Amino acid sequence: MSSKPQLNPQQQAAVEHIGSPLLVLAGAGSGKTRVITQKIAWLIREANVNAKNIAAITFTNKASREMKARVMELLSSEESRGLSVSTFHTLGLNIIRKEYKTLGYKAGFTIFDSQDSSTILKELTLNEAASEEQSEKDEDVRWIISRWKNDFISPEKAFEVATSSHEIHAAKLYRRYQRQLKAYNAIDFDDLILLPLQLFKSHPDILKNWQNKLRYLLVDEYQDTNICQYELVKLLAGARKELTVVGDDDQSIYAWRGAKPENIAQLQLDYPNLKLVKLEQNYRSTSRILESANQLISNNSHLFEKKLWSALGDGEKIRIIPCRTAEHEIETVIGEIMKYTFRDKAQYGQMAVLYRSNHQSRLFERYLRSNNIAYKISGGTSFFERSEVKDILAYLRLLGNTADDAAFLRVINTPKRSIGASTLEKLGNYANERHISLYAASQEMGFAQRVSQKAVARIQHFIHWLNDIMLAVQDTAPHALVERIVTEIAYEDWLLNTSASAKQAENRMKNVTEIIDWTRRLYEDGEGKETLSEIIAHMCLMDLLERNQEEAEENAISLMTMHTAKGLEFPYVFMIGIEEEILPHANSLEEDGLEEERRLAYVGITRAQKYLTITFAKTRNKFGEKLSCEPSRFLEELPEEHVEWADREETTQEQMQETAESYITNLQAMLDE
Repeated sequence: MSSKPQLNPQQQAAVEHIGSPLLVLAGAGSGKTRVITQKIAWLIREANVNAKNIAAITFTNKASREMKARVMELLSSEESRGLSVSTFHTLGLNIIRKEYKTLGYKAGFTIFDSQDSSTILKELTLNEAASEEQSEKDEDVRWIISRWKNDFISPEKAFEVATSSHEIHAAKLYRRYQRQLKAYNAIDFDDLILLPLQLFKSHPDILKNWQNKLRYLLVDEYQDTNICQYELVKLLAGARKELTVVGDDDQSIYAWRGAKPENIAQLQLDYPNLKLVKLEQNYRSTSRILESANQLISNNSHLFEKKLWSALGDGEKIRIIPCRTAEHEIETVIGEIMKYTFRDKAQYGQMAVLYRSNHQSRLFERYLRSNNIAYKISGGTSFFERSEVKDILAYLRLLGNTADDAAFLRVINTPKRSIGASTLEKLGNYANERHISLYAASQEMGFAQRVSQKAVARIQHFIHWLNDIMLAVQDTAPHALVERIVTEIAYEDWLLNTSASAKQAENRMKNVTEIIDWTRRLYEDGEGKETLSEIIAHMCLMDLLERNQEEAEENAISLMTMHTAKGLEFPYVFMIGIEEEILPHANSLEEDGLEEERRLAYVGITRAQKYLTITFAKTRNKFGEKLSCEPSRFLEELPEEHVEWADREETTQEQMQETAESYITNLQAMLDE
């Protein structure tokens, strides 16, 4: 194995720097993952840092898996033993698992997802007898609380920063929400970062232990860190300051979920001896694409100046195609797709259609299906957002933690057990009065006296069945337990009765089967995840959408938002709907988010390796009206010498002859095969 493949001088400098904090300003396609993985190998082999004292931190499970796989190609299993490569949230979970007693939790705590959090907040709102207007804003309240957590704002501090009656209402719910989570022995995703940070700030001795354990930190996509993540890294780095961060302020596109691109600038203030290395050579795209992206992003204010360049040649001009309507835009793009497959023998798997918002894909999907063109959608509904997946996992969560009220509420009537809403409301009120879980409350005589005998019988039937399952937890493999639950509740019949079609029910049942298979794999692979509670926690963190994509048809056009496309690359890229109020988005203009929208356009452009086509519609039907659309201001910010407007070009007779000859040549080649 070799840890010294071809690196350019800047990459080599980043790999071999040690002794002070390092910022690697890595432009799009500049080989940042190679730098991180090579640095891990260099630290172990040349700087004599033990692998168990190194932590590489990423933002997605996919990036973590890729990084780990590439490190394994460089190092032997002996050299890499103990190395930590994980997401921020997995690192936080590992810390909480070790320190849960100090944090005041019991073993086997539950991780609540966004739907669980929304359920609790709705219950709290109902208990408060909130106004109808406030009830309609419950989901917004969840986002406000999440933002406060990411900004390291406590429930008490939230009252000080609240600037409206709605935020004051959110602050009240925040305090009660945290109490409810603690009562359920549960944490939400934001707590996976917040709790370790609170722990380290209040327990210096525990912080010191973790600083000694994680002696060198490498952090990817640093521009996407929020305040809590920044502070967590800063505390772990401590006085030793052995830290390498990799980021690009031009690709910061997640402000809406708390990312602070200014964290890159803050590094210089917190670490005056910060070393800066710029990676500006792009290994992905042609010069025309890169120079266009450079000129576009130059209209933003910059923390650091950098200019991407490529040794891959000038390449083709960027094609900008105005279209009459949304339908005409799609027909045009499909025509371009067919042209590339015919002229260049391009494969569908080499192509991506990028858009600003998920809803833009719907009409496109219909046209692709009617033209028998294979496609796959990335970044849509994740595996864990599917109701059948959440149902089965809720059963498992309840087995692992009977105080998990969100899981209890989800499963008690799935499938239907004729337990009415009024009965559940009385159960909730009784549990709150007694300060116990719904599961515990459902078995007390005090509750039985408040509801009808029929209601008591139905709940007791469910509880008795659940208790029988719980008795089998210790002696039954987790996957066998899942199979038993699915069978005994007749879940497949439930899907047939509640799905729109038999085919949909079949597909949903396949997702249930995937849970069983995955539980089996986790159990048999071991790695400390063999107990039911550990398997559940692991599942809650995984983004199974990425696993599903591995099984998707390879030779298919990728449809995805520009946010989802970050980190990917394709020879042929189509950016659609590039209009004012779409990109830049109308809400972003109102919120003074123009620079982030420009960064999003920059990310879209730099996904293209060879060919980039940009389209927009002159009219769209919105709310039953035909409205005029203006092309995005970003199009005029692209350099004229590198773009080709379809409605401004003059096609010569010679060009038409060349195109015709090319078509005939390729047609003959196809016939000869």
